[in-house]
Amino acid sequence: MIIVFKNWFHRYFTDPQAIILAVLLIIGFAIILNLGGMLAPVLAAIVIAYLLEGLVRFFQHYGFPRMLAVILVFLVFMVSLLFILFGLLPLLSHQLTQLIEQIPEMVSHGQQLLLLLPDKYPDIINIGQVRAIMDSMRVALGELGQSAVVISLASLQGVMMLLVYLFLVPFLVFFFLKDKVIILGYLGSLLPKERQIVSEVWKQMNTQIASYVRGKLLEVLIVWVACYVAFAFMGLHYASLLSFLVGLSVIIPYMGAAAVTVPVILIGYFQWGWTSEYLWMLTVYGVIQAVDGNIIVPIMFSEVVNLHPVAIMVAVLFFGGIWGFWGVFFAIPLATLVQVVISCWPRTPVSLALEDS
Repeated sequence: MIIVFKNWFHRYFTDPQAIILAVLLIIGFAIILNLGGMLAPVLAAIVIAYLLEGLVRFFQHYGFPRMLAVILVFLVFMVSLLFILFGLLPLLSHQLTQLIEQIPEMVSHGQQLLLLLPDKYPDIINIGQVRAIMDSMRVALGELGQSAVVISLASLQGVMMLLVYLFLVPFLVFFFLKDKVIILGYLGSLLPKERQIVSEVWKQMNTQIASYVRGKLLEVLIVWVACYVAFAFMGLHYASLLSFLVGLSVIIPYMGAAAVTVPVILIGYFQWGWTSEYLWMLTVYGVIQAVDGNIIVPIMFSEVVNLHPVAIMVAVLFFGGIWGFWGVFFAIPLATLVQVVISCWPRTPVSLALEDS
């Protein structure tokens, strides 16, 4: 057993570049795990800078100096941010408040429907089971109310954090774009000169993460706009809020779509009942989800995501559990990082490992 482990160690950890890569990965993950909350504005700024870098290169392609391109793109970013803060968020907040006010009425209607089930399906469900379900619903509503109180008490701290983000993130985004070459050059100067493997991993990941982040934002916008147009045209209540949630759900592969489908189905049913309008809404929503999963995602991410669905699910659960929202958002790039590291990891031939032992 010792010989097997020794040969394995010689095979994968005798190359100095492998040691360098392992140390950098350990340091990187340690920083993320221990300082992720503190560095959240920096991480958010890095993501936004990745998104905006494509626009900067677009302007540079047409002859704009980089500094002028950065200023133009940053102005577009600030205008978009102001629209989100003073246009979109108040609308979503208003619809969310309306939805919360309607929850007791929806629950009452749902309880009435449940009480009819024992008469329609006496062999499947009885009144005792219905009472148990209703008790569970009351408990869940009570817990939801307590959570709302806790959130309201913590709102002041949330406002303060939002103000910090609103100042720091745009400031960091501007300088990440303006001084990109300087920052990358400085970070590169801190690494050992013999870093061919590290450079190869960085090159592949830089390309894939940039493509993934920009593609994911475009996918969010496409799904969001498509759902809003469909929901608003059919007159679905809370169309802005629901379409926004559906758009955000594409960030979480598989599980996001499943989670956001529940409120869409319930709100549509409580509005229309089992009618043709409800069936049309479900059909259109299903078509949008099918187009997203079978056309948009393969076109945008065919060269970026080459992972088995099980690997994606495990990555979402693992990285989301240790890193929260950012872990979920970067689950696929991080899983790809693991794949790239494994493929690029230097290996000593078995014969040489046996001779060294």
